[in-house]
Parts: sequence; C-alpha cells; structure tokens
Amino acid sequence: MSISNITVFMPSVLTLIGIPGLQSVQCWIGIPFCAIYLIAMIGNSMLLIIIKSERSLHEPMYIFVAMLGVTDIALATTIMPKMLGIFWFHVPEIYFESCLLQMWLIHSFQGIESGILMAMALDRYVAICYPLRHRAIFTHQLVTQIGAMITLRAAILVAPCLVLIKCRLQFYHTTIISHCYCEHMAIVKLAAENVRINKIYGLFVAFAVAGFDLIFITLSYIQIFITVFRLPQKEARWKAFNTCIAHICVFLQFYFLAFFSFFTHRFGAHVPPYIHILFSSIYLLVPPFLNPLVYGAKTKQIRIHVVKMLCS
Repeated sequence: MSISNITVFMPSVLTLIGIPGLQSVQCWIGIPFCAIYLIAMIGNSMLLIIIKSERSLHEPMYIFVAMLGVTDIALATTIMPKMLGIFWFHVPEIYFESCLLQMWLIHSFQGIESGILMAMALDRYVAICYPLRHRAIFTHQLVTQIGAMITLRAAILVAPCLVLIKCRLQFYHTTIISHCYCEHMAIVKLAAENVRINKIYGLFVAFAVAGFDLIFITLSYIQIFITVFRLPQKEARWKAFNTCIAHICVFLQFYFLAFFSFFTHRFGAHVPPYIHILFSSIYLLVPPFLNPLVYGAKTKQIRIHVVKMLCS
C-alpha cells in the first residue's frame, strides 16, 4: 500500500479531542460524568469495606461482588482523570505509549468484568442446581484460581492488540483521535496502512471473551430457571430466584450497553459521531456506577450492613 507524503511516522504524541461536535459544551458534560465517577468510587469502596469487614459475607458470591467492585474502580479510574483533563483543563495531548497502555487497561478490565459475571453465573448455577455440593465445590482456593484465570485471560488476549499496533502500523494519517479516551478502533483508524489484521484480531478478542461468556451465562440461567420452576413450593421458587436478581440486573445492563456500543460503532454509519462517543463513555462509566447500587438494593445482607454503616 502506498504511503502519502502527508503521513506521520510513529508519532510520539496523540491528541484526544473529546466528544466531536460538542467541544463547546464539554465543560458541562464533565459535571455529570464526574458525579457518576464519584458515586461509583464511593459505592464500590463501601461495598469492598463491608465485604472485607463482615465475616458472614466471606462467601463466593460476595467475593465475586468484591472482585467486580475492584474492577469497576480500576476501569473508571483508567479513563476519568484524562477525560476530565480534556473537558475542563483543555489538556488533550497524550503520549503514544500512554495511549496504548490506557487502551490495554480499558479492554483488559472490560474482559475481566465480563469474566467475573460469568463466574457469578457459575456460582449461582451450582448453588441452585447442586446446593448440597456448593460449599465443597466453591472453595476459597477455587474462587482465587478463577479470579486469576479471568485476569490472565483478559490481559493476555488484549496484549497482542498493542503489539499489532506498535509493530505493524508505522505511518499515520493524523495524530488526532476523535474520542475522549484511547480505544482500540479509534487508534487503528488513524493508520495509513492496511489495518485488516488489527480489525480481525479486535473482533476475535471481543467474541472470544464477551461471546463465550454470554453463551455460558445464558446456558447457566437456562438450567437455573429449569431447576427453579421444578421446585414444588412457590416460596422456595421465589427464594431461589431472588438470589439471582441482582446478578441478572448487572448482567443485562452490562451486555446491553456493550452490544449497543459495539453495533453503533461498527454499523451505525449514519449515526452522528458524538452519539458514538457518548455511548462508548456511558458504557464504561455506568456499570461501575450502577453495580454497587444494584447489589446494595437487591442483596439483603449487603443492604443491612450498609444501613448499619450509615447509622454508625
């Protein structure tokens, strides 16, 4: 492929313009984004403190909730400081290596969150379908191993995206990224070379992680619903189903936002760019904001300890 004379060779600094078309009101958009971030930090921190301090919550389900809280804090913190720097302080520049690092962290934490939701579905499946064996199967050692495997899977699968960009793409049409954070496709689209391999691998990672997890979660809940509806007493059915409500709410909002953002980004050619960017940002910030609220409202044990903490 021929390279034009206006291309840039291996830029050292990139420029994030924020939300294209809404630059004049970005300072106001930053206010609700900052509020969402602060609530997410406070909510998830409270969740972690409660789960750590209460021995009665040292069970697999709550340990996975704690993992989700840590992931949410890390994911939101990866993008929010730079985003507010663009919106409020007009600091759009970012080093190329820092941009790649942010991209790797964002997509790794997304993969970890998806994996934790899959692990929580597996926990609910064993707890409801094989209640007498749940404690023997889901030991603390197994929970730790699952957490490590989920983290390694996401980190290792996303890492080649960095290598493909760094090693394959040498020339760039521009150094301006029409986004408010470093996202894989937003960086790849800057290149003046053939990016087909980068796109294919990006799709492979998306379907290998989210696709596999979604299929596994769906199959788990099919088995859960079959088992629940076979229970003879209505009260027993409701009690068993009630333990899954919080996870179902978190799972639905995470994947609904993920697929909406994914399809509008790749197939919404007629959708204005600022809609793409807003929904991409909401997709990353809303789950950390909603998850502690959902678990605080829907999980009785956590709700009781939250009330105790607030009263004390």
